[in-house]
Amino acid sequence: MPAKLPNHDADEASLDEVRAVYADLAKRPVQRDCIRRTECCQFKLTGVMPLVTKGEVALMVKALRAGGRTELPTPKIEGACPMLLANGKCLTYEARPFGCRTHFCEAAGGPYSRKEVIDLIRRLESVDTDLQGEGPHKLDVGLKRMLRELKEGRR
Repeated sequence: MPAKLPNHDADEASLDEVRAVYADLAKRPVQRDCIRRTECCQFKLTGVMPLVTKGEVALMVKALRAGGRTELPTPKIEGACPMLLANGKCLTYEARPFGCRTHFCEAAGGPYSRKEVIDLIRRLESVDTDLQGEGPHKLDVGLKRMLRELKEGRR
């Protein structure tokens, strides 16, 4: 049975935990030099797409819907993240997932080592379990699934 999009206290607490993970990541003293060239947002180019948990997707969808959107925009660049706008900005930058925040992009300094962030990954997995998620999914799959379920009234 699918869990509902966060709209009650328990689910909001789960989203607060995702936000706390992102805040804790930002406090880590790992040097990064992201200049927002958006290469990492072009999944076809990099061959890498972030995996996301249900809590991360829920936070992104909440941000997307707060902006008045109910569907994913069509990517302006073939094979790019649907959140990448034509002007090179991320539609949900403040709610971007952990994979985007850990800069798997070489231009930003390459990926964090797993041992540097394993505690944060475990916290995201715990939230996924709390929200009755099914483990990580590719970003586009997770977003499409949640938006489809919302449209069908299953959330």
